[in-house]
Amino acid sequence: MKHKRIKVNDISKNPLEPLDEIRNGDLMDLVYGKNSVQSKPVRPLTQTQKSNYESSFDGVSAIGLARPETLAEEQKLVQSFLRGLNKLLTRENNWTFLQPLVLSLEYCARCLACSEKCPVFVASGRKEIYRPVFRSEVLRRIAKKYLNHSIVNYSAFTDGDIDLNWTTIARLAESAYRCTICRRCTQACARGVDNGLITHELRKLFSQEMGIVPKELHKGGTVQQLKIGASTGINPTAFSDIVQFMEEEIEEKTGKKVKIPVDKKGADILLIHNSGEYLSWMENPEAFAVIFDAAGLDWTLSSELGGYEATNYGVWYDDIQFARIVSRQLDIGRQLKVKKIVIGECGHAHKASIVTADRLMNNDNYLPRESCMPLLEDIVFSGILNLDPKRNDFPVTLHDPCNMVRLMGIVKPQRRIVNKICTQFREMEPHGVDNYCCGGGSGFAIMSQTNFPDWKMNISGRMKVKQILDAFQNVSSSQTNKYICAPCSNCKGQIRDLLSYYGLMDQYHIQYGGLVELIVNAMKDLKQPFINWNGES
Repeated sequence: MKHKRIKVNDISKNPLEPLDEIRNGDLMDLVYGKNSVQSKPVRPLTQTQKSNYESSFDGVSAIGLARPETLAEEQKLVQSFLRGLNKLLTRENNWTFLQPLVLSLEYCARCLACSEKCPVFVASGRKEIYRPVFRSEVLRRIAKKYLNHSIVNYSAFTDGDIDLNWTTIARLAESAYRCTICRRCTQACARGVDNGLITHELRKLFSQEMGIVPKELHKGGTVQQLKIGASTGINPTAFSDIVQFMEEEIEEKTGKKVKIPVDKKGADILLIHNSGEYLSWMENPEAFAVIFDAAGLDWTLSSELGGYEATNYGVWYDDIQFARIVSRQLDIGRQLKVKKIVIGECGHAHKASIVTADRLMNNDNYLPRESCMPLLEDIVFSGILNLDPKRNDFPVTLHDPCNMVRLMGIVKPQRRIVNKICTQFREMEPHGVDNYCCGGGSGFAIMSQTNFPDWKMNISGRMKVKQILDAFQNVSSSQTNKYICAPCSNCKGQIRDLLSYYGLMDQYHIQYGGLVELIVNAMKDLKQPFINWNGES
């Protein structure tokens, strides 16, 4: 199908119709064995939703953005946007990311090499509005036309021929939430231009200056975590009950009595999980407890407000909110006098707590933080666990969480483990640092307003569905149990929804889970398998 011809400066024009729309005939094909996997159309917004929310970017509303009611209100929002953009480009307001932002704005050669690396662009049928450079180029032209900073070399920019009006702002806000910030485009750029960072900075502008942010990330995420203790609503009392329940369930499942240490001072390790594990995949923190107990590690969990939640939604949209969460996590670790914090199977928590947190630390508040992956590798290869790979005698493929693998370079530990404990491991292609995002990154996995879930299933998650189907092409029979190892809570949520949306779990018996579940399932001294093929561990 012939695509609509769209130019960058069209973003400020024709507010009553979408820049482009999603049509099933445009989308990348999905094939499994001899079958074509069908997509459901993206539902159009209802008339009420169209009246209440901006959707002129692509007919989808991810953030539920209301229109200004008066011209005066529109002008106020335009000035607020410019004020925020000005702050992004000044040292005193953006000391954390100013230099990489300016370099990424200045050094783009507009070669478009990044486009074919973007799963959203390719899966959509290569729509112009989803190119990684589209929103970045809009920002450059606005900055050149409306701002003047000595720190920025505007001569490298295309002429600023975009009108800054409410339509431009609304479309740019929605566009910032069509990117999973997987940074695959950055890896492809010969000059190191980071369009993912530009997307993050745009989100930060909208949040910190204009109060525009998906409710799931801020009110349902950061605010709830700070007030209650976890984004999932788990308070300290509920957490204590969960720990007791896990101990009982571990004994029932494995025949082992495992005492889970909580608030143990002076332990070597404070282990922090994404709190979604405790509600949706309790088998994951249970498996960690079984492994750590068998390995004789000196570790603890924390029952303090926020101490049992590795999630940090601020890393996706707001530096201030990010800092509030990570500071609390570090304070709890120091209060318990642990030697280090270990992050469980949560990719974005790796990025937030291990990488980005370094920007907040000095000698006074420093505390080591590490990924669980090298630690699990050491345990598995130490020989302390009695493991039999034949207990994992089913096809297994491995999903690489972007923030753990591409951002941090943690590629080999999980692969060495899966190769050792599984008999039928096969890689997704591409994999490692070239992996594709699950489509739920940067907050998408929990965003559920209006028709955005349909966009997420059809567009941002489409490439991951293709990878899963390709990995299991030679075992497409519905009689064969197949396992996607996804060592990230956020990715598991997205993959769960993708399998359900496309009917892959029921029709082809494709299941998903974490890495530690496979390790425990391979332990010879358990009385029964840890993985239950009815869909629950």
